[in-house]
Amino acid sequence: MAAPRFPLRVFRTPQWARQQPTYADADPAVIGAAYRRARRRPSGNWYVVGASREVARGRPVGRSVDGVELVLWRDGLGRLLAGPGACPHLGAPLRTARVDADRLVCRWHGLALGEESVGNWSPVPAHDDGVLAWVRLDRLGGERPTPLPSVPTRPEGGVLDAVATVIGRCQPRDVLTNRLDPWHGAWYHPYSFANLRVISAPPVDADLPEHRDVFTVEVTFKVAGRVGVPVIAEFSCPGPRTVVMRIVDGEGSGSVVETHATPVGLGPDGAPRTAVVEAVVASSPRPGFALARVVAPVIRPAMAWAARRLWRDDIAYAERSYWLRTKGAGS
Repeated sequence: MAAPRFPLRVFRTPQWARQQPTYADADPAVIGAAYRRARRRPSGNWYVVGASREVARGRPVGRSVDGVELVLWRDGLGRLLAGPGACPHLGAPLRTARVDADRLVCRWHGLALGEESVGNWSPVPAHDDGVLAWVRLDRLGGERPTPLPSVPTRPEGGVLDAVATVIGRCQPRDVLTNRLDPWHGAWYHPYSFANLRVISAPPVDADLPEHRDVFTVEVTFKVAGRVGVPVIAEFSCPGPRTVVMRIVDGEGSGSVVETHATPVGLGPDGAPRTAVVEAVVASSPRPGFALARVVAPVIRPAMAWAARRLWRDDIAYAERSYWLRTKGAGS
């Protein structure tokens, strides 16, 4: 499906209730096997903690990964730094610290912290890939550490990116299995998808490498009414907490949507919380796309809103999956 000169197409689709049912194809065994293969892929102990632009110079940011409190900040050169979120002196929250040159200065008693260990406080590896911020937590991950995270392949050249974060009462597996079920798209999100057809899915009994462990989908992204953009996309898992949707044919070929599921820790009710950090990295050779990049600060909020709209529904789906599993009724 080569990209047409004009990307928008008028499409026809049956009424919602008269779509071709997909429950027979959405085999839980297929979804579960894909998730188990993803879990076996190494992450190097790296976790996505948010959008890189959320960590601005001079302003520390607090995050939590599976109950580990963290603080992130930038040095004078703009490098991303990270460390435990509690001051080693008396436990003050370092997310409220001041940044002075390259160091965090605790607001309780003025202890300055940087790239050296102080008592039981030690910085942790951090990485800014230009879109997302990552931290490496070796004690938590328990894998062989790697110097850098395995960032999914993204389109080259000028891109437009946006990041949205949603917190759910569930575990990362509930987020991944949701994304590894493309069959629900046109049923659960009829405002965004039409004429969705899963062309191929990976087999259950196979030990597949990532590049072959792929769901291929034909779908029309709705723009307005019966006008949309038809594409072919692939879903794959490069790691145990990440699903990548990549457009492989049609408008925006090469563009990706990365869904990263980061465990946050236990909520006040004792149930786990997971942060869904979704990055949309779009590219197009069309001349108008260059203008879109110029006005990116205006377009990004709309892109993030669209991602959060989908996850408003999907997080409820993931939360129910977690609830059913804890009641012994789910996989």
